[in-house]
Amino acid sequence: MTRRTGPALAVVATTAEVLTRPDLGEELLLPWERRRLDRVRVPGRRDDVLAARLLLRLCASRWTGRPVHELEPAQFCAVCGRYGHGRPYLRGHPGTGVSLSHADGLVAAAVGAGPVGVDVEPAGRRPAALPGHGPGPGRARLLQWVRREALFKAGAIASPYRPGADGPLPVGGPGGAPAGRYVLDWTDERRAAVAAAAAAVPVRLLTTADLPPETPPPPRHLCRP
Repeated sequence: MTRRTGPALAVVATTAEVLTRPDLGEELLLPWERRRLDRVRVPGRRDDVLAARLLLRLCASRWTGRPVHELEPAQFCAVCGRYGHGRPYLRGHPGTGVSLSHADGLVAAAVGAGPVGVDVEPAGRRPAALPGHGPGPGRARLLQWVRREALFKAGAIASPYRPGADGPLPVGGPGGAPAGRYVLDWTDERRAAVAAAAAAVPVRLLTTADLPPETPPPPRHLCRP
């Protein structure tokens, strides 16, 4: 399979934006995803998890050029050696990195060549000061938080919370990432969200309008004897 080149893609949406799209639904999830979803007992969180997995498919469809219903996201934990949790990947697309995030009615996804990571938080959230980084203003602290989470998911730092790991990261756009990584942070005022994406290549920010509707799968024709 030819590997795509170019910038990684990242997108943020509200859970409602995703779940109200008529072309998306729980039926697109694989059996293992549905089993995990069924274990989420809080309705709002369940919606967030579902919306994040659907948004990831839309973003991956844009990246690969394949219909949403043909894509098979999977997860593998390198610590325990089991599937169904851990780092996500896209089955059948070696070298393509994927990442997703959800938080209180917000969802985000990223896809690109090589490792990628994405994180989203409500703009009003005020996380505790990161160890070794000082208190800092609320919004600046939140930007540090999402950047470090995205870099951690992309495998660029060992821990988003380790004291004095690598000091504060510059915020407000691309740059300021560890060697071999690009990181982009942004504030989505309309959705009241703060997000960041990290990748091995530059990151291009998409909107939900850039993600075309899913094409329904062709009908199955049964062969008659």
